[in-house]
Amino acid sequence: MPSSILYLIIMLAVICIWFILLKRPIWESMGIAFLVLVAASNTWGHLWDYIETGFSTSLLYSMVVFIAMSAIMTKTKIIDGAVNIILALLGRLPGGAGYAAVVSSSFMGALSGSGPGNVMSTGVITIKAMKESGFPAELAANVESNASYLGNMIPPSSNIVAALGALTTFFAAQGLGESMSIGSFWIVCWGCSLWFILARLLTVFIFVKVYKIKPMEKAKIPSLKNTLKTEWQGLLLPVIILVPFLLDFFFNNATSFPEMAFFVERLGKSGAKNFSSSLLFFVAGIAAIYAVIVMLFKDKKQVTPNNIAKMLAKSAKGIAGTVGTCLFGYMIGGLFKDIQATTELASFITSLNMGKYGLAFVIPLITCFMGMVIPGSSLVSIFGTVFISLFYTQGANPVLVAAMLPCFCGVMCGITPPLALGMYAGMSIAESDPAKTIKNDLWWVAVQYLLEVIVLLGWLPILGL
Repeated sequence: MPSSILYLIIMLAVICIWFILLKRPIWESMGIAFLVLVAASNTWGHLWDYIETGFSTSLLYSMVVFIAMSAIMTKTKIIDGAVNIILALLGRLPGGAGYAAVVSSSFMGALSGSGPGNVMSTGVITIKAMKESGFPAELAANVESNASYLGNMIPPSSNIVAALGALTTFFAAQGLGESMSIGSFWIVCWGCSLWFILARLLTVFIFVKVYKIKPMEKAKIPSLKNTLKTEWQGLLLPVIILVPFLLDFFFNNATSFPEMAFFVERLGKSGAKNFSSSLLFFVAGIAAIYAVIVMLFKDKKQVTPNNIAKMLAKSAKGIAGTVGTCLFGYMIGGLFKDIQATTELASFITSLNMGKYGLAFVIPLITCFMGMVIPGSSLVSIFGTVFISLFYTQGANPVLVAAMLPCFCGVMCGITPPLALGMYAGMSIAESDPAKTIKNDLWWVAVQYLLEVIVLLGWLPILGL
């Protein structure tokens, strides 16, 4: 047995025991697994190097900023207004509450950075609306949970940051020059996400036909006029977040967009590069400030400096846990690289001669089960570069694979029984029967898996590629 497989088994065993059996936090489980791997590989002399690798990863600090932003977005309730606007627009369609859940929860999941967290926040609104319009409880739970977990692969999810880091490392290792700009990479991520959102909408459409679901009751549909009047500020959030990344994409592809030459000439190459590198911090900060300003006009008492400090303090535990998990993930990635475990793992999988088709079918299955005990962002930081390299050797586009990393490392694991955290969160709100919910969820899992394979094989056009 290759030593890389042995180390992988050790890591999974430690995390399973610490996290599942002993019910300790996942960040603590990752930390214990890291120390056990150091002991097993007898690399104590390089311990500080691994710690330095984790803390010197600049993308880690970008995650902190986005997680803090998501906490402010959730606490200020600015996203609730956006959900109500979508319900007002789609509620009159047969099964409109389901379509509204997919659209709103996909985007809100990207903002919140947490699949189960988004289910518990937006699900309170959408699941209730779906059940009242005739959705079976188990279907309402799965529509919400499957839509919310799409947030893991939609920018500005922090998982995208880890994927860009893996792509940057791959480009450097292959001597392919500089990696893509942040804006260009995010365009590709959105391009991939659109297919999965469309698949969710089509799945809802089929279930609506099967169960003969009707539109929401008129009395329970939010008034579009009144909602826009009072909640229109929430619609500006996508603009604030997306426009800077679109500009970065245009700046870095000026030859294809001559109309942007004027701005590029004034920014210069260094200016365009610095604009790109500062985006992750800049956009999150502006979006958070905007949310606070909006709430300042609605309820001054809620956004006093003291209350904002308390808001962040209450969220600090969640932020620390997520960041700690990613930090230990980067440390394990540094250890695996030092002992050449990732290289050996890549060589072992290559020796199986699966080809691109085999990889497209097998890798999502492997990450699905590993993702049940290892967070998606940590999976990406540990194995992301390996997966990109494996597909690249079989002729796949490395940028496409990198953009899909948050999908097959972070989405499937949250919706696949028996450890589907998103499904259980939806089930608790919908009060649905566990057996019926799991049975219905398997349809969603099958659609997700098949679409992952199709996209990885390059059979669909992707925006930005």
